[in-house]
Amino acid sequence: MDNDKLQADFIEIVEENKKLIYKVSHMYCDQADDVKDLFQDIISNLWTAYPTFQQKSKVSTWIYRVSLNTAITWLRESTKHSKRIEYTNWIPDMTNETDHTIDELYEQLYSAIDSLGNVDKAIILLFLDDTSYDEIAEIIGLTKTNVATKISRIKQKLKNHLSNN
Repeated sequence: MDNDKLQADFIEIVEENKKLIYKVSHMYCDQADDVKDLFQDIISNLWTAYPTFQQKSKVSTWIYRVSLNTAITWLRESTKHSKRIEYTNWIPDMTNETDHTIDELYEQLYSAIDSLGNVDKAIILLFLDDTSYDEIAEIIGLTKTNVATKISRIKQKLKNHLSNN
């Protein structure tokens, strides 16, 4: 595949899934600048991995896996992302996603989700996005039964958190 076709296909896939990428970025960062930085890091990692994507899973599954792994790694890094990789002149527009007003219940839910550990946070985000247990298991690297158990426990943690606030 030539580079222009590769880039065009990549841009199309990212445009179709940018809300998913934004959701992960927003869930793992509190500050708007950090959300943008993480969003760009995810795009960079997706671009780097795209030529080797073998389409053995759904594109959204692959994007979730790369996004979540990038977010967790990003949180672990002690330096604040001074390294940038130039991969293309194109960055998807996040304006519409960052301009909307989030109501109080939405904020409370995301606050409760933010109190979870990284893996639990990833699992519940996938669950809230109507991802099947099989896909969640594939993305996170757990068994389907373990995913079901974790989701049940996560729901209880969220319920407790929300009822205490």
